[in-house]
Amino acid sequence: MATEHAEGLTEIFDTVAALAPEIREALPGRRVKSDETNPSGETQLAADSYADELFLDRLGDLDGVVEYASEERTKAVHTDDDGQNYDAGDLSVAIDPLDGSSNLQSNNTMGTIVAVYDAPLPASGADLVGAAYVLFGPITTMITADDEGVTEYLVDDGTRQVIREDVTLPEEPSVYGFGGRVPDWPADFADYADEVEADDTMKLRYGGAMIGDINQVLTYGGVFSYPALQSAPNGKLRLQFEGNPIGFIIESAGGRSSDGSGSILDVEPTDLHQRVPVHVGNEGLVERLEAALD
Repeated sequence: MATEHAEGLTEIFDTVAALAPEIREALPGRRVKSDETNPSGETQLAADSYADELFLDRLGDLDGVVEYASEERTKAVHTDDDGQNYDAGDLSVAIDPLDGSSNLQSNNTMGTIVAVYDAPLPASGADLVGAAYVLFGPITTMITADDEGVTEYLVDDGTRQVIREDVTLPEEPSVYGFGGRVPDWPADFADYADEVEADDTMKLRYGGAMIGDINQVLTYGGVFSYPALQSAPNGKLRLQFEGNPIGFIIESAGGRSSDGSGSILDVEPTDLHQRVPVHVGNEGLVERLEAALD
C-alpha cells in the first residue's frame, strides 16, 4: 500500500475488525425500528444507529482519520482540530455501518462496508486508498483491498487471521444477482438479465444484502447488478458508501465495475449521498452488460 497511508489504513482495518464482534453481539437486542430515517429516506433500526455511533467513536479517535461519514448521517463529521485542512497521510472514512440491516428481522446475512479516501468527502474512486467489508454470515469474515491486492480474513475475537491472500475472481463465473423490481427494470437491462439467466451454468444468488451477494461473486465468479430503474434512473446504491468501495474491491481482484458506461471509480462525485447504478463482476459479463446498455 502507498507508504504515506500504510499505517493509517492498517489502523482503520484493525479497528473495524475489532468492532465486528461487538456489533454482532449487539444485534439480537436491536432488531426494532427507531423513530428516525436515514438521509436516503429509509427507516433506521436501532442496530443501524448503534453501529454508526460505535464506528464514529472508535474510527474518529484514530490520528490519521480526519473525516467520518456514514449512510446514516446527513453530513460528514470532522474528527480533528484542523477542520477541512488535509495534510499528507490524512484520511476520510465513508462507511455503511450495517449493510442489509433489513435482513436482521429475518436473520439473514448482513455486513459493514468501509471506504478509505485520501481526500475530503464526497471523493472520487481515484481518491480511494483502500476498501473493506465485514460479512456477518455463519462465521465473521473480512475482505480488505489496497494497492497490494485483496485479502480475506477470519475475524475471531476482534482480530484478523488470514484465510486467503491475493484473492481474485474465478475465471469461470457461476453466480448472478440482480437488484430492483423486475417490472421496474429498463428494457435493455431486462434483455441482458434474460441472457444471463438462460445460461445453465449460472445460478441465481440474491439475498437482499448487497454485501452477501458481492461475497458470492468474489467467491464463485459472476456478476452483481443494481441497475438504473425506470422509477430511479440513478439506481439505489450510494457512490461513496457502496459503489466506490465495492468497485475498488472487485477491480483489485481482477474484475470490472461499471455504472453502465464505464468504471464506477471514474464517476464524478457531486453529493455525499449520491446514487449510482452498480454492476460488478467478471470482466466478460460486465463488458456484455455495457454493450447491452449502450
